Amino acid sequence: MIIREIQEQDNQQIAAVIRAVFMADNFPKTGTAFADAQLDFMFEAYDKPRATYFVIENEGKIVGGAGVSQLENSTENICELQKMYFLQEIRGKGIGFQMIQKCLEKAVELGYEKCYLETLPEMVAAQSLYQKMGFEYLCAPLGNTGHTTCPVWMIKELTIDNK
Repeated sequence: MIIREIQEQDNQQIAAVIRAVFMADNFPKTGTAFADAQLDFMFEAYDKPRATYFVIENEGKIVGGAGVSQLENSTENICELQKMYFLQEIRGKGIGFQMIQKCLEKAVELGYEKCYLETLPEMVAAQSLYQKMGFEYLCAPLGNTGHTTCPVWMIKELTIDNK
């Protein structure tokens, strides 16, 4: 499996992966990434300064992804870890750790001071991983992402060594 930056031809596959995760895990469809207009145009959505999206490719097939971009509707120097979803077949293999590490390294490279994320209460394993990576819980959301059914908010101070 390789982690690489998204390419335009990946749009259809990564959108299908994210939708498949929501369907398989029975996550809410409204007020989440599932309903984002950019879902079908991920390459274009992240093809801008201070943003990047990575996909996981396994034998030519996209099986997951995650990215970082400026936190929507925030004037602070905070990026958001966005759209981190993996098909069931690759979960529990350490890929999430590698993906977060890659995203945080890129966030530091892009000059961000903090990394924010929103998630669902059902995503217990993901929250555990976020905590291991140094994310801490917040009592209220930051910015205005439109993800109204993601009531778990976390943040991490970014440092050069990302530890």
